[in-house]
Parts: sequence; C-alpha cells; structure tokens
Amino acid sequence: MAIPVSWRRAWALWLVLLSCTGISVGASGDPPETTFHTSVHEVRLTFSAVDRNHHGVATLQASDFAVVDKDIIVRSFQSFSRSERTKLDLAILIDTSESVTPRFHQEIDDMLALISQTAGVPDENLSIFSFRGEQPALLCAGDCRATHFAADRLPAARAGGLTPLFDSIIVASDFLSQHGDPHAQKVLILFSDGEDTVSRNSLARAINAALTGEIQIYSIDLNRPGSASQGAAVLDRLSVVSGGRYFSTQDGARRALNALLEGLQATYTVSYRLPSAASGFHTVRILPTHNLNLEFRSRSGYFYPNRVR
Repeated sequence: MAIPVSWRRAWALWLVLLSCTGISVGASGDPPETTFHTSVHEVRLTFSAVDRNHHGVATLQASDFAVVDKDIIVRSFQSFSRSERTKLDLAILIDTSESVTPRFHQEIDDMLALISQTAGVPDENLSIFSFRGEQPALLCAGDCRATHFAADRLPAARAGGLTPLFDSIIVASDFLSQHGDPHAQKVLILFSDGEDTVSRNSLARAINAALTGEIQIYSIDLNRPGSASQGAAVLDRLSVVSGGRYFSTQDGARRALNALLEGLQATYTVSYRLPSAASGFHTVRILPTHNLNLEFRSRSGYFYPNRVR
C-alpha cells in the first residue's frame, strides 16, 4: 500500500531514519542531476543491504524495509526476492593521466591479483580500460587473465596529459551494457583522482549512463590521503548515486573488492506499483523499518516521462 505523506512529515521521517543509519541526504533544493527512464507502471529496484560493520545481510525480509518514492512511503510490494545474479560482469577503469602517479600501481596490481582468484568473475566477464588524452583505451576484454595483465603494462603518464573521466565512464558503461552477461551484476571499478579536464560529456551524463545500464560504480580515490579535493566529491557522488561505494587510498583495493564480493551475496530485487504518475524525477530511498543499523544501497531514482508510450 502506498501511503501519501506531507512534505514536512516525509522530510522529518527521512532525517530521523537517515541519521540513525548513517546515510547522507542532500539539501532539499538540490536539483537531480541524473535520470533513469521508465515506460511502465511498475518500479523495479535492485539493492544491497549491509549492517553497521558493512557486512552483507543475506536474511532480509520484505517487512524489514520501506521505500520512499518521492514523497510517498511504499510498504506493499509486487515482488521481493534475493537476486538471482550470482556472477559479476566487471570492468576496471584506470586513470593514467599525469595527475595519477606510479605509486598507485601497486594498488592496481593488488586488485588484479585478487580478481584473478575470484570464482565469481569468469574470464569472459572481465575487461580493463585506461584513460588519458582524448579517448579511453580498451586494454583487454575476456583475456585479461590469460595475458597475465599487470599494472606495469599501463601506459606511462605524460606531462600535460588530458583526463577524459566522464567520457571514459560512458564508454565503459556502454561496453558493459552491450557486451556484458545479462544475468550478471554489472560493476565498474574506477581508479581515479576524480579530475576531468577534457570530456565532451558532463558528470550528470556519466551518472545517467551508469544508471541506465544498472551499473554500480566502486570508486577508489587516488588523491593523497587527507587532502580535500573536488575530485574526491565527484568520486563519492558517482558511487553513492549508482549504488556502489567510495574508498579512499587508505582503504585500498583489497577492501574494495572484498566489500563488492560480500555485497553480491546480499543483493535483492523489489518491485512495486508506480505510486505517483507525476512527471519528472522521482527520488528513491530504501529505509529500515526495524533494525536501524541496516544500510541500503541502490540507484538514487528514476525519471517518469510526461507521457508513457
């Protein structure tokens, strides 16, 4: 059952629950930067659940959460199930511009070594891109393990190099959407400092490409530890809005991959009737109903058009 609530009551509910779960919320006047288009009267969300220690929760019940769709609380669902996706379709996107120094190659090597031991990522489901200059480059696809790919084979950074971060995210997202396994969870692991100097596309379009392809972005921030930067904020937004996670350099590649694999074991799919036919962007939040230590990760919303075709 979808229960309409006033803006003031809904906002108060969000603040109370979000403060308990540690999930941040932007200012109410912030315009949405991303869209996910739908042409049906049913909303379908894939999300993951973790506890206060960021461990996956594999025993979630439909009564353990509610969905806030714009200003309407939804507690009655058309369907709810553990996701059948048991494999990962994984793309690694590595910033090799001048701003990223060779000291991070070890982190990338660690990630590749861990992935080579991961049974949930078949050879054909792994691809690696690098980006600098004006266009990203596909380094390997489906044969990354066979060719013993290593970080020391990455292109060397050049002085004055350009950084097409947003364009590269769109290219990698399109590759996963077109060539990926339809039954696998699509994930983009991004090694970057979050800076973009030359992309033709905006951050909003990069996020939209990930949302449209149902791709989670796991960002590993290559900025120096303790340094505040606009790039770190960009990486965090890419991760949060797409339902992925942000990691600092101190966290390391090993923790990022372990979190990704553990979250895969606690992935769910829920569907519910469209609670409002109001056109425009519908923000979506998943909130706990009993255990306030639960945290949910999903895409941030969808766009409902003026007319459904």
